[in-house]
Amino acid sequence: MKINESGRVNGINSYQRNIESREMQHIDKKKRRKDEVSISPEAMELSAQSKVQDPERAEKIQRLKEAVTNGTYEVPVDRLADKMLPYFQSYNKSGESK
Repeated sequence: MKINESGRVNGINSYQRNIESREMQHIDKKKRRKDEVSISPEAMELSAQSKVQDPERAEKIQRLKEAVTNGTYEVPVDRLADKMLPYFQSYNKSGESK
């Protein structure tokens, strides 16, 4: 009775070689892969339009950015409440419970 046939060893070896070649291909793909960003012409145009044209407004924006960065910006509570009030009123009118 023959337990080990020579043909079966070759079958195992070819399977192992197939696995190894797939692993090498996977590693090569990872090396070749790079991050890429593309911005559409429409987005570029919108970005150009969003630039501040008014020097006074640009100065105000810069002051606000600095205040937020420094931690000295204070939220105007009364204006915030005025802006939030219509939302909560519509929320209650839509049938939701208080």
